[in-house]
Amino acid sequence: MSTTPLHRRDSGPSTREESKKSVAEVVRQLGGKRVIEKILIANNGISAVKAIRSIRKWSYETFGDERAIRFVVMATPEDLNANAEYIRMADQCEEVPGGSNNNNYANVDLIVDIAERTGADAGWVGWGHASENPKLPQAFAKSPKNIVFMGPPATAMQDLGDKIGSTLIAQTANVPTVPWSGSGLQINYAADGLLPEIYRKACVESSQEAEVVAAKIGYPIMIKASEGGGGKGIRKVTDSSELEAAFRQVKSEVPGSPIFLMKLVDKSRHLEVQILADNYGEAISLFGRDCSVQRRHQKIIEEGPPIVAPRQVWIAMEQAAVRLAKMVGYVGVGTVEYLYTANIISWK
Repeated sequence: MSTTPLHRRDSGPSTREESKKSVAEVVRQLGGKRVIEKILIANNGISAVKAIRSIRKWSYETFGDERAIRFVVMATPEDLNANAEYIRMADQCEEVPGGSNNNNYANVDLIVDIAERTGADAGWVGWGHASENPKLPQAFAKSPKNIVFMGPPATAMQDLGDKIGSTLIAQTANVPTVPWSGSGLQINYAADGLLPEIYRKACVESSQEAEVVAAKIGYPIMIKASEGGGGKGIRKVTDSSELEAAFRQVKSEVPGSPIFLMKLVDKSRHLEVQILADNYGEAISLFGRDCSVQRRHQKIIEEGPPIVAPRQVWIAMEQAAVRLAKMVGYVGVGTVEYLYTANIISWK
């Protein structure tokens, strides 16, 4: 792997020092704790382009210099051969192995190594790849350089990234949820976190147990693997005759994953509330999107603002999303997903 400077400027030391001083001064004026002057972008494509453009725009507006904040990017041989836009935009490039993202943009050890070697103050991962892996913020925090992870803390990422855990947290925060195998269970997240014994009570461990829970919830139901996604580990069951086969399919598609049951909300819309939270326990909502146009449980089109829900209903959804973010100490931007019909609003 090699480090390649992609942009050179002829500005003298005084200009560079003045820029650094300006960054530190703004951080001090705003009561910040860390000065961030170099960011590792652990992603590629349009996500990396958007990150660099956005921060450079802010940098120019704040410091009068769009390059007061510098960027290190990771590039596979495929990205380099394609002369990808994000590589040309960066200040510094690190070549990484190609192939599966396990070799590059999802490789936590590699990301941390590059951040340390290049002197990055912070790491930004965007979406996909390592963005939902709690091991990355943990590794950044353990680094001798104490690298800032530009995203939520590991605990929030882990608990909200788990379908069962997130639903337990949601219903404790009074976010509307549909009937499911963990209905009624409450946790004291601030004091205890996500206790394993309560988590297990929300799971369904056999098809026989699933029959009991399904009869209580009422058909039709969805059988879900907590670690599933992208259409894997999810089955619709309309009556008891289909349950045993569907349960086996979910279990085999995501081996070892906890499984839970949830009432099917038919003819619903998939609405998302966007949230923004800081390090000080504050969170706000930033409008939302209607993501109902899907194929094979994957979103195709996102429309905004959503207009299907009445204003007062939408306000209630935003308030519930903010409560959830504050409860787990979420940091950064994120989405809280709902299923909505004229009669039901529920955490998805």
